[in-house]
Amino acid sequence: MSLTLFTTQGCHLCDEAWALLQEVALAEHTVLSDIIDNDAWLAAYGVRIPVLRRSDGAELDWPFTAADIIAFNRVHE
Repeated sequence: MSLTLFTTQGCHLCDEAWALLQEVALAEHTVLSDIIDNDAWLAAYGVRIPVLRRSDGAELDWPFTAADIIAFNRVHE
């Protein structure tokens, strides 16, 4: 199972989300995708980041907690 964290440079909320992923030991299973690299991502996530997306397409919008991430990941397992 893989996760994608949509982020961009200078986003302090994205840094907080990444820290939570590290806290719950899911950072190594998470790809960081900078929305500036893709026009579709920029349009979809520009005002929503950070957004965590599972490989099945389900998304978890900020704000979320470590417990939210665990539950979001557990649903997919």
